[in-house]
Amino acid sequence: MPHDGHDHVFTGDDPAFRRVLWIIIGLNAAMFVVEFTAGAISGSLALQADSLDFAMDAATYGLSLAVIGLAPATRARAALLKAASLGLIAAWVLGAALWRVFVVEVPEPITMGAIAIAAFLANVASVLLLWRWREGDANIRSVWLCSRNDALGNLLVLAAAAGVFGTGSRWPDLAVAAFMSALFLQTAILTARRAMEELRGRDSHAGHAH
Repeated sequence: MPHDGHDHVFTGDDPAFRRVLWIIIGLNAAMFVVEFTAGAISGSLALQADSLDFAMDAATYGLSLAVIGLAPATRARAALLKAASLGLIAAWVLGAALWRVFVVEVPEPITMGAIAIAAFLANVASVLLLWRWREGDANIRSVWLCSRNDALGNLLVLAAAAGVFGTGSRWPDLAVAAFMSALFLQTAILTARRAMEELRGRDSHAGHAH
């Protein structure tokens, strides 16, 4: 896997990585529009949650691209911003799931399933494109973690569609939405922890320099 040097972690300063990131940003933006529209039409909260993840990914990948080559502390702070954004999405999805517990609305499973398959294929393509850069600093690793989690989330939405189809109930959709909220929160915590370690490491090095 690429590194900036023998003892250094990859920070994204590679033209090939930048090109791949631009492709993935476009893919995520397009899938957000498709999935959010389908989620609204089908009434699926799980699909809408997944679409918001696509939107957040497009924005955070753009941020990742913007901070490549900047100071390590700046990249770490960008990763912290991503973590905070994921935390907000997690809270919104969980809140929406709790609200829908009291609202009788069964989503349309065929649309759910078809869009979940398309979203899964888009995320698998992103994961494969990013595979060689799956390790790196907090900024780079957050890109890999988001793409990996998105692919898992798409499979969960597909499972929710099958559950709704089989039971005629909204509960599989709400359960998957709640699980995805937990997945977003876990990624936020992992990203924030890595970023804080990098910031502490920079502070420690600066202290020793003085």
